[in-house]
Amino acid sequence: MTDGPPAFDVAFQARFGNLLRWRRDVRHFDPRAVAEADIRAILHSAAFAPSVGNAQPWRFVRVRTRALRDALAIHVDAQKAEAATRYRGTERYDHYQALKLHGLREAPEVLAVFCDEQPAAGHGLGVATMPEMLRYSCVMAIHTLWLTARLRGIGIGWVSIVDPLEVQALLDVPAQWSLIAVLCVGYPSEASLTPELERHGWQAREPMDDRIFER
Repeated sequence: MTDGPPAFDVAFQARFGNLLRWRRDVRHFDPRAVAEADIRAILHSAAFAPSVGNAQPWRFVRVRTRALRDALAIHVDAQKAEAATRYRGTERYDHYQALKLHGLREAPEVLAVFCDEQPAAGHGLGVATMPEMLRYSCVMAIHTLWLTARLRGIGIGWVSIVDPLEVQALLDVPAQWSLIAVLCVGYPSEASLTPELERHGWQAREPMDDRIFER
């Protein structure tokens, strides 16, 4: 006879709530290295994420080559400059230019997360009408490893101002892999419960009740 599921008591629920609140997007990193055991534990935790058809389509690339790191940072800086043009002539232009949107040069670890759009696992279950479920599964894996990192005092920053095709080419991955995220990983140089974009006046969080609907 196997043991039943654990009981998550009120104290655990409160601590888990704190974990969720302290999961912040990090752009400023302490230079100290992340132990290899911690990186492995964070990556392996992704296997506990749900995936459509149990396809496990996530693929992780550790960007460890200095030249690739530099090229990736230069690419993102160029993408930020291009994105700035959409704010030109508005009051947000200078504000946008002042924002720090990535920590690719400082973070001790950089991960690129891809979705294998043709995984052998899963045998195509659950994707006939919604093939995007493979990508959603990868996002769930990212959230799972993000919480695992936070448990260890390690922060993650999601870099989204990239050209996916350029990153795929830069990292020389298979053609059927699509980019989901570029992640900076390391110890935060500062701690705050408030999202950085909110602290810098870009966008405040809005009431959750305004985003819940009933039919």
